[in-house]
Amino acid sequence: MRYNFRLRPGAIAERALTAEWHRCRFLWNEAVHQQKSGRKPTFGKLSKLLTDARSRRLWLRDGSQVAQQQTLRTYGQALDHSFKVKGRGRPTVKTRKNSRPSLEYTVRGFAIKAGKLALPKGVNIPVVWSRDLPSEPTSVRVTQDSLGHWYASFVVRRAVEATPLVEGSIGIDWGVSTTATTTDPLYDLPYLGHRKRCAAELAKAQRKMSRRRSGKRGPQSAGYARAVRDAAKLHKKAVRQNSHDARLWAKGLVEHHALIAVEDFKPKFLAKSKMARKAADAAIGAAKRELIFRGERAGRTVVMVRPAYTTMTCSSCFARAKQRLELDERTFLCDDCGHTDGRDRNAARVILVVAERGHTCVDDVRRSQPSFGLVAGAL
Repeated sequence: MRYNFRLRPGAIAERALTAEWHRCRFLWNEAVHQQKSGRKPTFGKLSKLLTDARSRRLWLRDGSQVAQQQTLRTYGQALDHSFKVKGRGRPTVKTRKNSRPSLEYTVRGFAIKAGKLALPKGVNIPVVWSRDLPSEPTSVRVTQDSLGHWYASFVVRRAVEATPLVEGSIGIDWGVSTTATTTDPLYDLPYLGHRKRCAAELAKAQRKMSRRRSGKRGPQSAGYARAVRDAAKLHKKAVRQNSHDARLWAKGLVEHHALIAVEDFKPKFLAKSKMARKAADAAIGAAKRELIFRGERAGRTVVMVRPAYTTMTCSSCFARAKQRLELDERTFLCDDCGHTDGRDRNAARVILVVAERGHTCVDDVRRSQPSFGLVAGAL
């Protein structure tokens, strides 16, 4: 497990971390150039590259060899992953302007002394200990976010907590007006609109950014940097609120259900529609990832059901509508059996039925079982 904590580095420690990041970034970019030249840089070759670079460049020897080795190891893992996963892009150059500091240290490269994180070259950083570590950390990753805040992510071992045995099942359909509609209304995730509430304040901060931007007339001023920071604070506040709500919702849902049928919905296309702003505020993707992560960690059965025809299919008789429902049609009416239900609630029940029958698609259920008289009883 990873345990994250806030760091409070002083001016000297922050300069040391930034300088270390630029050394690691240089090595990452050198590895990218090796790959672009047609040679696949394995970790062994990269290690020789590091040894040669440290012998010829004295400023590299001023940094931690552990952090530099971990940077090259991370690059090698990213490159191997790009070859294994189809469509995965190769690692690219990290620029000074668009990359965030990220340093990783193994157990021989850091220590915890008197409540502080001790790094090589005499760098000691106070840690905001919000909770105790369950075991001795084996590695730590030091990162900086868009607000300039520093964080430490410790890798520790934690005993697996046994989850209670339950027998319930639930189906989930994603939407915009209601972020998650389930077969049980008690577990719905409503649209909370955190970004919408701070829209006026965010617009004011963005206007301030626009006024203070100097365009292409040299570097930006300190006033522009402060305006960017104020806007980033509002964005991050909304993200944290969405993450907190998704965690609480997923935790309660996982604790009471053994089977979780989730619509395998890809919200990417919503970014090109008129609902783009509201869809981004709903953070469907973040809620979906949190639910899947918690469900698998608790040992629940999580079934991903393809969304095709779930809205057009009746949850009572499994008959399919002849025409696709428009987005403004919020009530489902079956022409065969007369069943009436909310559009999203009906889709959630269809998703649950598909998962209970051991399938991931509505068409699979229709082909395997031509008679659907018992579907309504299963719900």
